[in-house]
Amino acid sequence: MKRLILTISCLMLIVACKQEKASKIDIKVDYPETKKVDTVNTYFGTEVKDPYRWLEDDRSVETEEWVKTQNQTTFGYLDNIPYRQELKERLEKLWNYEKLSSPFKEGDYTYFYKNDGLQNQYVIYRHKTGDDPKTAEVFLDPNTFKEDGTISLGGASFSDSGKILAYAISEGGSDWRKILVMNAETKEIIEDTLVDVKFSGMSWYKDEGFYYSSYDKPKGSELSAKTDQHKLYYHKLGTSQKDDEVIFGATPEEKHRYVSGSVTDDDRYLLIRASVSTSGNKLFLKDLTKQNSPLVTILDHTESDTYVIDNVGSKLYLVTNLNAPNQKIVTTDASDPTAQNWVDFIPETEHVLSPSTGGGYFFTEYMVDAISQVKQYDYDGNLVREIELPGFGNAGGFGGKKEDKTDYYSFTNYNTPPSIYKFDVETGKSELYWKPEIDFNPEDYESKQVFYNSKDGTKVPMMITHKKGIELNGKNPTILYGYGGFNISLNPSFSVGNAVWMEQGGVYAVPNLRGGGEYGKEWHKAGTQMQKQNVFDDFIAAAEFLIDNKYTSSDYLAIRGGSNGGLLVGATMTQRPDLMQVALPAVGVLDMLRYHTFTAGAGWAYDYGTSEQSKEMFEYLKGYSPVHNVKEGVEYPATLVTTGDHDDRVVPAHSFKFAAELQAKQAGNNPTLIRIETEAGHGAGTPLSKYIEQFADVFGFTLYNMGFDVLPSKTKEKIKG
Repeated sequence: MKRLILTISCLMLIVACKQEKASKIDIKVDYPETKKVDTVNTYFGTEVKDPYRWLEDDRSVETEEWVKTQNQTTFGYLDNIPYRQELKERLEKLWNYEKLSSPFKEGDYTYFYKNDGLQNQYVIYRHKTGDDPKTAEVFLDPNTFKEDGTISLGGASFSDSGKILAYAISEGGSDWRKILVMNAETKEIIEDTLVDVKFSGMSWYKDEGFYYSSYDKPKGSELSAKTDQHKLYYHKLGTSQKDDEVIFGATPEEKHRYVSGSVTDDDRYLLIRASVSTSGNKLFLKDLTKQNSPLVTILDHTESDTYVIDNVGSKLYLVTNLNAPNQKIVTTDASDPTAQNWVDFIPETEHVLSPSTGGGYFFTEYMVDAISQVKQYDYDGNLVREIELPGFGNAGGFGGKKEDKTDYYSFTNYNTPPSIYKFDVETGKSELYWKPEIDFNPEDYESKQVFYNSKDGTKVPMMITHKKGIELNGKNPTILYGYGGFNISLNPSFSVGNAVWMEQGGVYAVPNLRGGGEYGKEWHKAGTQMQKQNVFDDFIAAAEFLIDNKYTSSDYLAIRGGSNGGLLVGATMTQRPDLMQVALPAVGVLDMLRYHTFTAGAGWAYDYGTSEQSKEMFEYLKGYSPVHNVKEGVEYPATLVTTGDHDDRVVPAHSFKFAAELQAKQAGNNPTLIRIETEAGHGAGTPLSKYIEQFADVFGFTLYNMGFDVLPSKTKEKIKG
């Protein structure tokens, strides 16, 4: 491996550079050589070179060595950033506060999740219901699974009586899970561990067993090989996993990429959802009160997202966007539940609906320009009240058992750490249940919503958060964060990492791009397939708004996003490399011609289309695919690609190939580095210690490449190298 070298200014006198803090050390990178292999694919008569295809083999010694040398190069660079350790220490200090979840009841106990401060994983506590919460004991501590915290809790589900717990664990951040079964009274493991489980919940039938989903173990690498036939199983307690019954998904007619099963609270029905992509599902019902009952079809197509939220006897309550892009709730009878028999219960409105149930009521959260509004309805469909929330932001929760008289919800926004509120379902009164004691004063910051016009004139909302009183002089370090896909909404929420960024005088801006779910199904569809460019145009327009209004300038702008948001960053920086100083694509979908050939990637075709479906789609994808649009002779922004070696959702080969292309073709002196986290996956379950290190590295890299030789909170002067 070639070593890092310093520019001429530091070669003159290395000691002086280290001692003189006012003189920025420019670090020039001598990248490891990445070999090219003559690999070509032909799409509709067009040959496309793929010289870094060999990096897709995550099991090869060559790929392992490449990862090692790239990390040595990257961390050699990061080690020279003078305030990286200072950022890490501040992140640790700010993160070191007690964090709680809302309490929930199971059997004779009340449970809650808690993190004392810097624990890698949250711990489950419990106390006898009615006792003082201060008497709570540790019930399950995932920090004991592995010393470095890289084995995490991937889900937990109690049996009807609350006496048995099934919980899933993830090793190294992988989507593959193991399921353990515990006697909740004695905390003893009572079953053999279930293995090779993926994309699954655990839904109990009484205390007898539970339903779960998985794929057959793939041939080849379990981290990258394609998986496309999901199956629903039933595990009966006291039996071996090899004897688990396949309930759905075994036959060619039942082949779907995503299958899930859930049992109604009264144990009367099993509901099965089956999808070929991340949008749209078929829906089936099985009567569990009758032996060998047939599977009843509720929906036989995937033209909507529909699920059963509750039932009262045979009366089903369904949430659907079928002919209702913003979603509504309908009712039908299980004896003949097809769509022609649906009756509107809570009709569609102009705002997107996200409902829950608890305490014998329905709670309907509406997104009003991505801000929460919550209403309460009874089971006859009558509006009980609109719930008064603590402020302007995002409310979540309101779920619970039917017999509960108290529900809990959390409230947060970009400058307010999440607090938990106790809600009386009969009186409608909220009272503060828990507030974090954190070394951060929300009153010192402001968050406001603006609207700007995209390239085609579409009005797009954006939240901008920063310290009060900042000067709009174009010199504020700014992170523009986006996602724009898969019907996912970006609602205001607090982040310790972003708080540290704003402490440094940073601006944090989040636009609600097309492709997301903030304005319903039509907003989502406007950012899919042949309309995907709308998402990038929305993001570019957000950057231009921030620059035009003097929040920042191109010299001080960083763009950031993960997964589909990593694609957003990759496409934006290759289309408009002049627009930003820093690009931060994380665990990104970056090879748009081959994404569908890995793991469950083919399920993303609803949003993206595939290179195989038509010549027109191939050409459209190739036109924006980040890996295929890095050009010789272009000066790209300083780029820190981040990924995990155990990411089996968006395989790290995407990031590997993109980084290799950038390093081979970058025309300017801006660094193009890749940081590969080991024993880490797509993000879920990542130990807190790793999160803190990642934030310190990302923020350090960003500020350093904006020209700050000391933290911005200590100087207003920007020193260019």
